[in-house]
Amino acid sequence: MKILFVLEHFHPYIGGAEKLFYELTTALVKAGHEVAVVTTRFRPDLPEQEEIQGVSVVRVNCRNRYWFSLVSLPVIRRMAKKYDLVHTTSYNAALPAWLGAALSRKPVLITFHEVWGRLWWQLPFANLLQRTLFYTWEQLLLKLPFRRFIGVSDYTRQALRASGIAEEKALRIYNGLDYTAFEAYPHQPPGEFTFTYFGRLGMSKGLELLLPAAQTLLRQHPEARFKLIVPTYPKPMYDWVQAQLDQLGIRQQTQLLHDLPRETLYREIAHSSCVVIPSYSEGFCFVAAEASAMGVPIISSDRGALREVVSGKWVPMQEMSVAALARALQRAYDGDWENRPFHPFHLKDAVQAYINLYQGLNR
Repeated sequence: MKILFVLEHFHPYIGGAEKLFYELTTALVKAGHEVAVVTTRFRPDLPEQEEIQGVSVVRVNCRNRYWFSLVSLPVIRRMAKKYDLVHTTSYNAALPAWLGAALSRKPVLITFHEVWGRLWWQLPFANLLQRTLFYTWEQLLLKLPFRRFIGVSDYTRQALRASGIAEEKALRIYNGLDYTAFEAYPHQPPGEFTFTYFGRLGMSKGLELLLPAAQTLLRQHPEARFKLIVPTYPKPMYDWVQAQLDQLGIRQQTQLLHDLPRETLYREIAHSSCVVIPSYSEGFCFVAAEASAMGVPIISSDRGALREVVSGKWVPMQEMSVAALARALQRAYDGDWENRPFHPFHLKDAVQAYINLYQGLNR
């Protein structure tokens, strides 16, 4: 089978969606399928075309994912003719993918990582115009006649159904992990309490709660350490984080890391007392799944799909506030953990579910 993926970002971009599609596309190649990806050239040092683990990657020469919605259509239309179906994702890749597939008369499906709905009006770091545009765009995508809408958790599938997607068109396929990748990285907490945030910089991630809550914990326990593993993009958010570290006076107790190779990243996570996930919503959350796989305790907002994915030792935030997160950090410092049975999400199950779906669309 020949599958064309249209994605606003792809490896080496850092994020849960990007991790899903890197794992899925490379696994599909190993299973004998022909796979190509159309995506943004988000860094000027990236080649316009290359092969990654057998996946043919074509990068449209624009760094802005919003412009990708406009300038990618000619490339998608030309390539879609050579493939059996098109698979895209929310948000900025979805419209050109649907148009390109429709013009080429190829089936197209979409993976929704999150459906925020009214949450757009509650998040920080966005003005009224941005909230309005984001909300309107999401509603537009939900109205497009994709063959299937895939939610990456029960929570996301339920959000799709609540948004009007028909029962038979809304599916759930959990994101998958290769658990052999974590065997060499069992949890080995350091001598001093070290709490870690790792993942992308985004408006839904609760960073405006985490940094002042970290200040509270670090003032009460000067020997504690804060490990912050984030990319340097988007630049405005990264600059904001840098400024906050200085304004809050916690830079000396903070280890700021970015662009880590996977092995180094897993080693840093394993050598943490706990991982902090204060998100307003998560459609799945690879951070939670990976930390759970290594046996690293988690402080969780317990929002969205985190209730499905977080397992092992954990502490919930009672509300979305700095004070609630500071209390959760103190519970973690005291070792006052709750427990959930381990819940694995195997990559082979996700890949097989997608293959079954692709084959069904082509019958």
